Amino acid sequence: MQRRIGTVSRGLRGPIVKEGDDLRKIVVDTFMDCLEHGEFEIGRKDVLAITESILARSQKNYASVNQLAEDVRAKTGGETVGVVFPILSRNRFAICLRGIAKGCKKVVLMLSYPSDEVGNHLLDIDLLDEKGVDPYKDVLTQEEFEGMFGKSKHTFTDIDYVNYYKDLIEDCGAEAQIIFANDPRKILDYTDTVICADIHTRKRTKRILINEARSRIVLTLDELLNEPVYGSGYNPDFGILGSNKSTEDTIKLFPINCTEFVMGVQADIKEKTGKTIEVMVYGDGAFKDPVGKIWELADPVVSPGYTPGLVGQPNELKLKYLADNQFADLRGDELKEAISQAIREKDSDLKGQMATQGTTPRQLTDLLGSLCDLTSGSGDKGTPFIYIQGYFDNYTD
Repeated sequence: MQRRIGTVSRGLRGPIVKEGDDLRKIVVDTFMDCLEHGEFEIGRKDVLAITESILARSQKNYASVNQLAEDVRAKTGGETVGVVFPILSRNRFAICLRGIAKGCKKVVLMLSYPSDEVGNHLLDIDLLDEKGVDPYKDVLTQEEFEGMFGKSKHTFTDIDYVNYYKDLIEDCGAEAQIIFANDPRKILDYTDTVICADIHTRKRTKRILINEARSRIVLTLDELLNEPVYGSGYNPDFGILGSNKSTEDTIKLFPINCTEFVMGVQADIKEKTGKTIEVMVYGDGAFKDPVGKIWELADPVVSPGYTPGLVGQPNELKLKYLADNQFADLRGDELKEAISQAIREKDSDLKGQMATQGTTPRQLTDLLGSLCDLTSGSGDKGTPFIYIQGYFDNYTD
């Protein structure tokens, strides 16, 4: 009988994970409990995904803002520090800014405009045209910015991030100065010591600043807490990138040893069931909100760890293209068989072929991570494990 269900994404409810818990055992026990109660059966190349947040929590990968401040002070000298291109987030960056501000005497915060790197807007881009402002050239002080555009309010949260960040810096005992610019070199008019706070563009920002003779110290966020500071947590690859606010004084860092973790989960399930499933750790997906224009990717990568079977990109034909072009004169069972035959005979690498246009040329882990992130949500669903079936099937299966 023909299958009528394709891809299925399920959120698996598990216990609340606390620091020091054996997450590998919790994940496997939760999965086996679902199997034993008939929630699903293992299929071909199923995927079990675990959110990065609870892995970091189980690893006790935390640091205090004071430990971050010590690292900032040691690496910058603790005087006037420029912080360029931070994202606008209470959860993601504000806690890091608190540690940075505690580690120096003055912070010159340079905000990109009209939006940050991930699409949080400070103002409507059309207002730039109305006011005759060129965001590629013009550097604005806070007074100039607010004089032209008024107080900035986030589309969804209604937070004035400009003054929220300024007040936060001052509450930590540092002097605060806010400027708006999109050329990272402009920060050097204020200080020669810079922390590049952008995520996905950080290497370019650092390169541009390093090439300027006026630069003395240039750091990126992955160079802070990339090793323990007085017993803190750390991340050797990403530093404080991918971190989240835990408490008002505590940062939860991105998890470490993710590949070791997923390989262990895969091995345990294989031992218990005799079957191999793919396993990955996921963070933010990568999709853009059409209203708020936010690109939902504040983590440095979508998946910091995954089993080898998830390497690569989709290799798919576009059914709509086949139906409208090669088989435009066919209908019904004849069309179905022709398309099925094309799928069965497709090349192992379809890159560049017209029949693939409109398919999604992204890494499998990025696509799966977006599906997982949307399935688990970010609130009170209580499903930190996602089980995906049928993702690697096609029309002929």
